[in-house]
Amino acid sequence: MSFARKATRRSVIGAAAVSAALVLTGCVAGEGSGGSPAANTVVESGTLNIDFATYNPLSLVIKKKGWLEASLKDQGVTVNWVQSAGSNKANEALRSGAVDVGSTAGSAALLARANGSPIKTIDIYSQPEWAALVAKASSGITTVADLKGRSVAATKGTDPYFFLLQSLSEAGISAKDVTVQNLQHADGRAALENGSVDAWSGLDPIMAGAEQKGAKLFYRNLSFNTYGFLNATESFLKNKPKQAQAVVNAYEKARAWAAANPDETAQILADAAGLDLAVAKTVVLERSNLNVDPAPGEAQRKVLAKIGPTFVETGDVASQKQIDDAVASILDDSLVKKADASAIKDS
Repeated sequence: MSFARKATRRSVIGAAAVSAALVLTGCVAGEGSGGSPAANTVVESGTLNIDFATYNPLSLVIKKKGWLEASLKDQGVTVNWVQSAGSNKANEALRSGAVDVGSTAGSAALLARANGSPIKTIDIYSQPEWAALVAKASSGITTVADLKGRSVAATKGTDPYFFLLQSLSEAGISAKDVTVQNLQHADGRAALENGSVDAWSGLDPIMAGAEQKGAKLFYRNLSFNTYGFLNATESFLKNKPKQAQAVVNAYEKARAWAAANPDETAQILADAAGLDLAVAKTVVLERSNLNVDPAPGEAQRKVLAKIGPTFVETGDVASQKQIDDAVASILDDSLVKKADASAIKDS
C-alpha cells in the first residue's frame, strides 16, 4: 500500500493539470460551437438541490467557498445543500427527488441505476482508497479468513459493503459465513469500538479517525475501491442543463483549487467532519486521488462491469441484463467535455 499512498500524494499535488488540459484541448463551454450554451449564460431559476459529504472533499470545498451561490444568484437560483451520510443515503435522496445531484461510490451508483433509479454519472470526483476492513488491535483478527463465523458491520449499498463482499470472495469465504450488521458508517465504528461487532468495513474519513484511536486496518485493497461518482437525476439534466453544467464547472474549479491548496482542503474536511487535522491530511493527501480524469468513461465502465456480477450473486440485482443495461447507460461525459472552471465566480 505504500506505493498507492505515494501515488495518491503525487496525484493531489498534480490535479491542476486536469483543468488545464480541458482548456488546452478546447473543452470549454460553448467554444467553437456557435450555438452551444455557455456556462455563464442565463441559468434556469429555482432551487438547485445538491449534496455534500465528508467522503467527497470537493463538495466540501464548493460549499465552503460559496461558488455556486455566487455564480447562480443573478439567475434567481437558490442553492440548497443536503448532507449525505453515505452512498446509500445519497441514492435515497436522488431517487426521492430530495437532491438533483448526489455523491456516491461507483458501485452504489451502479446498484441504483440497475434497480431503476434514473440517474446519470456526470463527473468523477476522486479515485479514493476510502474503504478497508477494520478491527480492534486486540481482536486477533489479522486476515480476511479470520472473519469466518464472526460479525462485521457494513453499510449496505455502499463501497465498504461491496469491499467486504469482494474481500470475502477473494478469501474463499461465503458471505453466508459471516454475520453482516447493516449499520450506517458512523454507527459501524461505534459498534466496533463497543464490541457489538468483531470487525467493520469502514469508510473514510470516519475510518481514519478510528485508526488514529488505535483501530487496525487489517485488509486493504485499492482495486476493490470504486471511483467517486457525481450523479444527477435524468429529469434535472433534461430540465435544467445549465444548472447541471454550472455544477460540473464548480467541481473542476474545486479540483484545481484543492491541488493548489491541499492543506486548506484538509482543514475544510477536518472542520466539516470534526476530525483532527492530522487525520484529515491522511484522507486528503494519502487516500484521495483527486487528479483522476473527471470524464466518466472506459476506466469506470471496466470497474462497474467487474463489480456488477456480485450484485446478482447476492440478490441485490435480479439479473445480469439489468447490470449490463446500467453499465451501458449510466455514464455521461458531455458536461465535463464542456467544463469551464473560469465561469464560476468567487464569493
